Amino acid sequence: MQEYDIVVIGGGPAGLAAALSAKEEGIENIIILEREAQLGGILNQCIHNGFGLHTFKEELTGPEYAQRFVDKVEELNVPYKLNTMVLDINKEKIITAVNDHDGMIEIKAKAIVLAMGCRERSRGAINIPGSRCAGILTAGAAQKFVNMEGYMPGREVVILGSGDIGLIMARRMTLEGAKVKAVVELMPYSSGLKRNIVQCLDDFNIPLKLSHTVTNIKGKDRLEGVTIARVDENRRVIKETEEFIKCDTLLLSVGLVPENELSRKADIELSEVTSGPVVDDSMQTNIEGIFACGNVLHVHDLVDNVTTESYNAGKNAALYIKGKNFRGNYIEIRAIDGIRYTVPKYINNENVEKFISIRFRVGDVFRNSYISVYFDDIREMHIKKRILTPGEMEDVKLTKALLDKHSGCKTITIKVEKE
Repeated sequence: MQEYDIVVIGGGPAGLAAALSAKEEGIENIIILEREAQLGGILNQCIHNGFGLHTFKEELTGPEYAQRFVDKVEELNVPYKLNTMVLDINKEKIITAVNDHDGMIEIKAKAIVLAMGCRERSRGAINIPGSRCAGILTAGAAQKFVNMEGYMPGREVVILGSGDIGLIMARRMTLEGAKVKAVVELMPYSSGLKRNIVQCLDDFNIPLKLSHTVTNIKGKDRLEGVTIARVDENRRVIKETEEFIKCDTLLLSVGLVPENELSRKADIELSEVTSGPVVDDSMQTNIEGIFACGNVLHVHDLVDNVTTESYNAGKNAALYIKGKNFRGNYIEIRAIDGIRYTVPKYINNENVEKFISIRFRVGDVFRNSYISVYFDDIREMHIKKRILTPGEMEDVKLTKALLDKHSGCKTITIKVEKE
């Protein structure tokens, strides 16, 4: 059995940042396990720009952003194994993995950083009726075909779901010569960033049909078209509004799910809202010595936020190796009244140096509202927001001084208030 101080599972932006952070804290015995043939994760197929504005103060493409971290990994001689699939982890921090060079391997870790990312929901997860013809792909699969393999999935396209990948692929398919007939969204609002709606749809006159869904798929061997319809406030189809759109390709951008099969095997507590691990301010899960960061924890809109979070996870994994105990008197953070969840879920005031960022998403569109933060029953923050949407991640910073002021506090509550 091989032994390492820290094992990072996943070589995407989260795993790379966590490994580099741990290395910079002085931990030498680290390894990154990555199932793909190269480091960089999903960023390798995201050839559009818009990455790195916060981290590097410049606009980069996805591969350029990833390469900055890959170069640093090579420079610091952080070891990694590619084409390595992790099959199992347990709460004793024993990892079982397999690759074509080593065969089956077992690794004993003192600490583990989970950075497996997320996956797309498929057609089977959303139960669209109709035939099982060719031409139906997730938006991410289409992105890989176009950007990395050089294949065009189709010429007449409908996109179901207005997540960021779907919006970006609407623009990408258009630039490659396809006709995007419509982006169809079940909810009365888009789940993507506002800038992507403007740059990917509005700039190319691609219609966004809110409160609509696909009700049927037509085609035998190849997709011939889809039927769409309006839905009511309970998301029930309004039959008389159905219309048929002729197309040869349907791209699905219907949500991302954190990859947590391994987390379940280690008995890690998962959030019912995010499907990611429940963590404290150190990014540590309920299993001591196992940390989580990036899209395996909760789905991010900006990779810069993934990097910040992952630096924190890697640093704290290193401090854990050096003997730091992050457990203590936890304050629970409650998300209610419009707030879907928070990361982290628990804070130990003793671990906070200057401030801690609490990230969260709202569950609906709110206009001219306030984000309020209560320490037990005392409201300490009341932040005016012109608009809040589920597609944009929000955050509040709780200072050390504020936490010290309420040192006996049991719960911190974050909610949306109208006044």
